[in-house]
Amino acid sequence: MKILALETATEACSAALNIDGEIRERFEIAPRGHSALILPMLESLLTEADISLRQLDALAFGRGPGAFTGVRIGVGVAQGVAFGADLPVLPVSTLAALAQATEAGQVLAAIDARMDEVYWGQYRRDAQGLMRLQGEECVVTPDATPRVSGEGWLGAGSGWAAYGDGLRARHAGRLTGATPDALPHAAAVSQLAVDAFATGEAVSAEQALPVYLRDKVTWKKIR
Repeated sequence: MKILALETATEACSAALNIDGEIRERFEIAPRGHSALILPMLESLLTEADISLRQLDALAFGRGPGAFTGVRIGVGVAQGVAFGADLPVLPVSTLAALAQATEAGQVLAAIDARMDEVYWGQYRRDAQGLMRLQGEECVVTPDATPRVSGEGWLGAGSGWAAYGDGLRARHAGRLTGATPDALPHAAAVSQLAVDAFATGEAVSAEQALPVYLRDKVTWKKIR
């Protein structure tokens, strides 16, 4: 199994090559440098492993939610590369990748969505070591984030840096701590993508679509 992955939905820009579970990654925090960095990252990984795009099984990308521009860059690069090499595509949740990148068993993933809101997802790690979504991902104010049951949850992501006090108050008694500087990694995207590929979730390049969450919520309110 050979999967090339990229993640550009936050201030972090990363690419990873997963070959039968052995992962090589390029990672850089560059809020405005994604468009210049991501293709060279992908190319360097392929060169280092001495394989071509057409030898890959699929291309995976972080589909969001996250920064609008970053998500669009990720989608655009994924579509362009996949079209050119005739590869199937695996869209992976950026919130899931954020949770996967931690070592915790239970994660409350929160990415700062601006406008006093967070992109939110609750995840538990399964027996295979993969994070599974509990409930639904959403965009909400910190004081409206879905409550969780049980203890031992780790807060992770920029939402905890921006709105930590409100989130800690909302989930008091459930947390073991928080890592506000945690970021999604392409390596984590690749791990989740391997499972998605095995369960038939690969799509064609034109179906590689972004997930913003906020559009969905706005539509529901208007309706």
